[in-house]
Amino acid sequence: MLILVPPERNQSASLRRALTVLDHVRERSGLSLTQLAEAADLPKSTVLRLTAPLIEARLLERDRRTGVYRLGHGTVRLGQAYLATLDLRAVAAEESHRLMSEVRETVHLVVYDPPHVVYIDKVENEANVRMASRIGSRGPAHSTAVGKAILAWQPAEAVAELVLDPRTKHTITDHERLRAELAAVRRRGYAVDDRENEPEVRCVGAPIFNHNDAVTAAISVSGLTSRITAARVRELGPLVAEAASRISRKLGSPSR
Repeated sequence: MLILVPPERNQSASLRRALTVLDHVRERSGLSLTQLAEAADLPKSTVLRLTAPLIEARLLERDRRTGVYRLGHGTVRLGQAYLATLDLRAVAAEESHRLMSEVRETVHLVVYDPPHVVYIDKVENEANVRMASRIGSRGPAHSTAVGKAILAWQPAEAVAELVLDPRTKHTITDHERLRAELAAVRRRGYAVDDRENEPEVRCVGAPIFNHNDAVTAAISVSGLTSRITAARVRELGPLVAEAASRISRKLGSPSR
């Protein structure tokens, strides 16, 4: 008996199989036709039919000499187009709320606008004393944990040009000491503002890497010194760094 399959169903099945083929090449570049057919569990003729439009769209390339398949230039364009549409606040929102729930302290998200950081999001624990920071406000990079988390991955000349104005008696105002502090940030993966920006506040910040593996943003946990003690800083540091790494991966960072 002849069974008629709706064209839409055929097209959907073909698309799923084509995406499966593409995913196999993504996982293991340089597959031959035979290897690709075996990996996808499809006949060679089917693989040839499915890969033809992918090659035409530059999503796949097939080496004319060896016949092996690789990802094409079109995948780069798609990736860049996707990354260009990412909104940092939207990407970081889940992790910011997750971090706040975990540590029960205020979480800040900032971007770098030399020589300042700009606060673009804030998640507060309503049960605690509220931080004075406001979304849209700016702060000096050298005296904040988020700022130092970003500065640690900036060129040395950019750091050398900073004016290190004192915000409190604990603010680092010496360039040599700041360079040593930033080296420590790179080693441990997070920065600490120990009453350097506000007299009774400690913050722990970590860098966020974008798809180019550049640091242009950071996330932090802030609270009164009575709650965030020096001992607790050592507990919070890895948690903030892990949250920053998860955001970095969502932004396409290749090394997080």
